[in-house]
Amino acid sequence: MSNPQQLRYSKEHEWLTAAEDGVSTVGITEFAANALGDVVFAQLPEVGDTVTAGETCGELESTKSVSDLYAPVTGEVTETNQDVVDDPSLVNSAPFEGGWLFKVRVAQEPDDLLTADEYTEFSGN
Repeated sequence: MSNPQQLRYSKEHEWLTAAEDGVSTVGITEFAANALGDVVFAQLPEVGDTVTAGETCGELESTKSVSDLYAPVTGEVTETNQDVVDDPSLVNSAPFEGGWLFKVRVAQEPDDLLTADEYTEFSGN
């Protein structure tokens, strides 16, 4: 497994792009997707919702379990990935591309986001 170098990562296994016009894209890592197993349902935050770094903002349900989705930053949700709602398996097949979950206008970023190398060491993969 390789974690894209341009992304930042949370200890809850979410990834985050650098903000473009103040908006970042959020997804879960390949490590998390593999740990979950086959994702069969995604409950994502709604456009307009305010999410808070480190707090639950949705759920991913797999054939194994239900896992909370955590916001890696604080901000307002500007878009959700309807493709993932319609086909949750995208989270497994393309976690860093088509399996992204939502976009957020970043109001505050925590100090504990990890680089790709730090996340690889943290997750042991």
